[in-house]
Amino acid sequence: MITGGLQIKIKSNDAEAFEKIFREYYSPLVLFALKIVNDQDVAEEIVQEFFYQYWKNRDQMSIKFSLKSYFYQSVRNNALKYLRHESVKQRYASGVANSGVSHSFSPDYGEKELQYIIENVLENLPQRCSRIFRMNRFEGLTYKEIAAKLSISVKTVEADMGKALKAFRNKLAKYQGYPV
Repeated sequence: MITGGLQIKIKSNDAEAFEKIFREYYSPLVLFALKIVNDQDVAEEIVQEFFYQYWKNRDQMSIKFSLKSYFYQSVRNNALKYLRHESVKQRYASGVANSGVSHSFSPDYGEKELQYIIENVLENLPQRCSRIFRMNRFEGLTYKEIAAKLSISVKTVEADMGKALKAFRNKLAKYQGYPV
Protein backbone atom coordinates (compact mmCIF):
# COMPACT_ATOMS: atom_id res chain seq x y z
CA MET A 1 0.00 0.00 0.00
CA ILE A 2 1.34 3.41 -0.97
CA THR A 3 1.61 5.92 1.82
CA GLY A 4 1.62 9.71 1.80
CA GLY A 5 5.27 9.54 2.85
CA LEU A 6 6.15 7.70 -0.32
CA GLN A 7 4.34 10.37 -2.37
CA ILE A 8 6.43 13.06 -0.60
CA LYS A 9 9.61 11.13 -1.43
CA ILE A 10 8.58 10.90 -5.09
CA LYS A 11 7.91 14.65 -5.20
CA SER A 12 11.45 15.17 -3.92
CA ASN A 13 12.93 13.11 -6.80
CA ASP A 14 13.35 9.80 -4.94
CA ALA A 15 13.68 7.32 -7.81
CA GLU A 16 13.61 4.33 -5.45
CA ALA A 17 10.21 5.40 -4.10
CA PHE A 18 8.95 5.78 -7.66
CA GLU A 19 10.33 2.37 -8.58
CA LYS A 20 8.51 0.86 -5.61
CA ILE A 21 5.11 2.17 -6.71
CA PHE A 22 5.87 1.28 -10.32
CA ARG A 23 6.59 -2.34 -9.35
CA GLU A 24 3.49 -2.51 -7.14
CA TYR A 25 1.04 -1.01 -9.61
CA TYR A 26 2.35 -1.68 -13.11
CA SER A 27 0.88 -5.17 -13.64
CA PRO A 28 -2.52 -4.49 -12.03
CA LEU A 29 -2.86 -1.28 -14.04
CA VAL A 30 -1.99 -3.09 -17.27
CA LEU A 31 -4.68 -5.69 -16.53
CA PHE A 32 -7.13 -2.89 -15.79
CA ALA A 33 -6.30 -1.08 -19.06
CA LEU A 34 -6.46 -4.38 -20.95
CA LYS A 35 -10.10 -4.82 -19.89
CA ILE A 36 -10.85 -1.47 -21.52
CA VAL A 37 -8.79 -1.57 -24.72
CA ASN A 38 -8.56 -5.36 -25.33
CA ASP A 39 -4.98 -5.14 -26.60
CA GLN A 40 -2.02 -6.13 -24.42
CA ASP A 41 0.53 -3.93 -26.21
CA VAL A 42 -1.75 -0.90 -26.09
CA ALA A 43 -2.55 -1.50 -22.42
CA GLU A 44 1.16 -1.66 -21.58
CA GLU A 45 1.82 1.50 -23.59
CA ILE A 46 -0.99 3.36 -21.80
CA VAL A 47 0.35 2.41 -18.36
CA GLN A 48 3.95 3.18 -19.32
CA GLU A 49 2.91 6.60 -20.62
CA PHE A 50 0.93 7.20 -17.42
CA PHE A 51 3.95 6.43 -15.23
CA TYR A 52 6.20 8.55 -17.47
CA GLN A 53 3.82 11.52 -17.10
CA TYR A 54 3.45 10.87 -13.37
CA TRP A 55 7.24 11.00 -12.88
CA LYS A 56 7.67 13.95 -15.22
CA ASN A 57 5.02 16.00 -13.40
CA ARG A 58 5.67 14.67 -9.89
CA ASP A 59 6.57 18.04 -8.40
CA GLN A 60 3.32 19.59 -9.63
CA MET A 61 1.09 16.75 -8.41
CA SER A 62 -1.50 17.59 -5.82
CA ILE A 63 -3.44 14.40 -5.24
CA LYS A 64 -6.46 15.04 -3.05
CA PHE A 65 -7.57 11.41 -2.70
CA SER A 66 -5.81 8.06 -2.55
CA LEU A 67 -2.88 7.47 -4.85
CA LYS A 68 -4.38 4.12 -5.90
CA SER A 69 -7.62 5.83 -6.96
CA TYR A 70 -5.63 8.47 -8.83
CA PHE A 71 -3.66 5.79 -10.70
CA TYR A 72 -6.71 3.81 -11.74
CA GLN A 73 -8.72 6.88 -12.70
CA SER A 74 -5.83 8.24 -14.78
CA VAL A 75 -5.26 4.95 -16.58
CA ARG A 76 -9.01 4.63 -17.20
CA ASN A 77 -9.11 8.15 -18.68
CA ASN A 78 -6.08 7.46 -20.87
CA ALA A 79 -7.56 4.16 -22.09
CA LEU A 80 -10.85 5.85 -22.95
CA LYS A 81 -8.95 8.63 -24.72
CA TYR A 82 -7.16 5.98 -26.76
CA LEU A 83 -10.49 4.37 -27.70
CA ARG A 84 -11.91 7.75 -28.77
CA HIS A 85 -8.83 8.34 -30.91
CA GLU A 86 -9.21 4.90 -32.50
CA SER A 87 -12.87 5.65 -33.18
CA VAL A 88 -11.93 8.87 -34.99
CA LYS A 89 -9.35 7.00 -37.04
CA GLN A 90 -11.91 4.37 -38.00
CA ARG A 91 -14.49 7.02 -38.94
CA TYR A 92 -11.85 8.74 -41.08
CA ALA A 93 -10.89 5.48 -42.76
CA SER A 94 -14.55 4.68 -43.32
CA GLY A 95 -15.09 8.15 -44.78
CA VAL A 96 -12.22 7.63 -47.20
CA ALA A 97 -13.53 4.18 -48.17
CA ASN A 98 -17.04 5.56 -48.75
CA SER A 99 -15.95 8.78 -50.46
CA GLY A 100 -16.28 7.36 -53.94
CA VAL A 101 -12.58 7.61 -54.69
CA SER A 102 -11.82 5.25 -57.53
CA HIS A 103 -9.98 2.10 -56.49
CA SER A 104 -8.16 1.94 -59.82
CA PHE A 105 -5.24 3.76 -58.19
CA SER A 106 -2.29 1.91 -56.78
CA PRO A 107 -2.78 0.48 -53.24
CA ASP A 108 -0.62 3.19 -51.71
CA TYR A 109 -2.55 6.03 -53.36
CA GLY A 110 -4.08 7.12 -50.05
CA GLU A 111 -0.71 7.09 -48.35
CA LYS A 112 0.90 9.21 -51.09
CA GLU A 113 -1.98 11.65 -51.00
CA LEU A 114 -1.78 11.90 -47.21
CA GLN A 115 1.99 12.46 -47.45
CA TYR A 116 1.34 15.30 -49.90
CA ILE A 117 -1.16 16.87 -47.50
CA ILE A 118 1.29 16.57 -44.59
CA GLU A 119 4.09 18.20 -46.57
CA ASN A 120 1.72 20.92 -47.79
CA VAL A 121 0.61 21.77 -44.25
CA LEU A 122 4.20 21.77 -42.98
CA GLU A 123 5.34 24.07 -45.79
CA ASN A 124 2.60 26.57 -44.93
CA LEU A 125 3.41 26.68 -41.23
CA PRO A 126 5.87 29.18 -39.77
CA GLN A 127 9.40 27.75 -39.99
CA ARG A 128 9.88 27.17 -36.25
CA CYS A 129 6.44 25.61 -35.91
CA SER A 130 7.14 23.23 -38.79
CA ARG A 131 10.55 22.36 -37.39
CA ILE A 132 9.12 21.62 -33.94
CA PHE A 133 6.44 19.38 -35.44
CA ARG A 134 9.02 17.46 -37.49
CA MET A 135 11.32 17.05 -34.47
CA ASN A 136 8.47 15.68 -32.36
CA ARG A 137 6.60 13.51 -34.84
CA PHE A 138 9.35 12.40 -37.21
CA GLU A 139 12.40 12.34 -34.94
CA GLY A 140 10.55 11.28 -31.79
CA LEU A 141 11.90 14.05 -29.58
CA THR A 142 9.98 15.09 -26.48
CA TYR A 143 8.84 18.68 -25.97
CA LYS A 144 11.55 19.10 -23.34
CA GLU A 145 14.26 17.82 -25.70
CA ILE A 146 13.04 20.12 -28.48
CA ALA A 147 12.99 23.09 -26.11
CA ALA A 148 16.57 22.37 -25.05
CA LYS A 149 17.79 21.97 -28.65
CA LEU A 150 16.13 25.17 -29.83
CA SER A 151 16.81 27.16 -26.64
CA ILE A 152 13.13 27.97 -26.15
CA SER A 153 10.65 27.17 -23.39
CA VAL A 154 8.59 24.00 -23.25
CA LYS A 155 5.48 26.23 -23.31
CA THR A 156 6.62 27.66 -26.67
CA VAL A 157 7.04 24.13 -28.01
CA GLU A 158 3.56 23.23 -26.73
CA ALA A 159 2.06 26.34 -28.34
CA ASP A 160 3.72 25.68 -31.70
CA MET A 161 2.65 22.02 -31.64
CA GLY A 162 -0.88 23.21 -30.92
CA LYS A 163 -0.74 25.50 -33.97
CA ALA A 164 0.58 22.69 -36.15
CA LEU A 165 -2.04 20.21 -34.99
CA LYS A 166 -4.80 22.76 -35.52
CA ALA A 167 -3.53 23.35 -39.06
CA PHE A 168 -3.64 19.59 -39.71
CA ARG A 169 -7.15 19.28 -38.27
CA ASN A 170 -8.36 22.16 -40.42
CA LYS A 171 -6.77 20.79 -43.59
CA LEU A 172 -7.99 17.25 -43.08
CA ALA A 173 -11.49 18.40 -42.07
CA LYS A 174 -11.78 20.48 -45.23
CA TYR A 175 -10.35 17.63 -47.27
CA GLN A 176 -12.86 15.10 -45.97
CA GLY A 177 -15.75 17.46 -45.38
CA TYR A 178 -15.75 16.81 -41.63
CA PRO A 179 -16.46 19.65 -39.21
CA VAL A 180 -13.39 21.19 -37.57
